[in-house]
Amino acid sequence: MNIEKTLNNIEAAYSPLTYKCQQEFISSSKLITYSKGETVVREGQYSKKAYLIIEGCARAYYLKGGKDISDWFTFENQFMASIVSFFSNQPSPHYVEFIENSTVLEFSKDTVDILSSNFHDFERFISKVVTETMLGLCERLHTIQFSKAEERYQNLTSIYPDITQRIPLTHIASYLGITLETLSRIRNPKVRI
Repeated sequence: MNIEKTLNNIEAAYSPLTYKCQQEFISSSKLITYSKGETVVREGQYSKKAYLIIEGCARAYYLKGGKDISDWFTFENQFMASIVSFFSNQPSPHYVEFIENSTVLEFSKDTVDILSSNFHDFERFISKVVTETMLGLCERLHTIQFSKAEERYQNLTSIYPDITQRIPLTHIASYLGITLETLSRIRNPKVRI
């Protein structure tokens, strides 16, 4: 497991970190393996942990009226957390679940606060991570409000070409705001009744 390589990959996407900052981040974090289907945050819990995914994938989802609604997915070199609870000390509105056996670097909100105080490069890095996350959520909201189901699916598969091999179609359908039957029709347009 090459944690430094993973950090180099995410630095390229966000902002560079000094070697000393990288080492402090690694030493303040825990390398953990989670099993497929393992839930690390439940609705109503307080969560001060975040996860940098080294291998595997996770999702955040809601339960509404007994229905499971996926809110976002994360893959290698991406972060997952219950954002509301992590940053605002509120109970989580989400569940966070690992969809594959996953290896992650787990770190706390305290680690983020301490490293941000001690290293300006880490503060800049976290700011870019949060900004990117918010822009992604804004884009998703815009897509759901103004794009047709086919466009939503095409957009998702252009960003994550192998998503249908890694995420169950029921989760993809709920993420797109469509039924599983509609997703099946989109994926197989020639199979129409």
